[in-house]
Amino acid sequence: MQLAQLVANIQGLTIIVVGMLIGIAAIGTAIGFGMLGGKFIESIARQPELSPMLMARMFLVAGLLDAFSAIATAIGLLLLFGSNPLLQAVMTAASTKAS
Repeated sequence: MQLAQLVANIQGLTIIVVGMLIGIAAIGTAIGFGMLGGKFIESIARQPELSPMLMARMFLVAGLLDAFSAIATAIGLLLLFGSNPLLQAVMTAASTKAS
């Protein structure tokens, strides 16, 4: 009974953590894109002749921002659907204790 409650608590907290991980990554990416776009428009308005160079750098930074969000989502989905290391440690400890 106690093992079942512990496993249920770990799985429930894992779902909460995955939601927070993906949500915080999405919020951070949205804030980053907002700041990036605003600074890009501001710099184009100041010096229009630098537009091609600034656009290339903007796309580079946008790719890095997207990579952060994609990595956080992948880690969250791996924790959710893959093997949870904390859950495996609890199950290993329970099986050695039962033996």
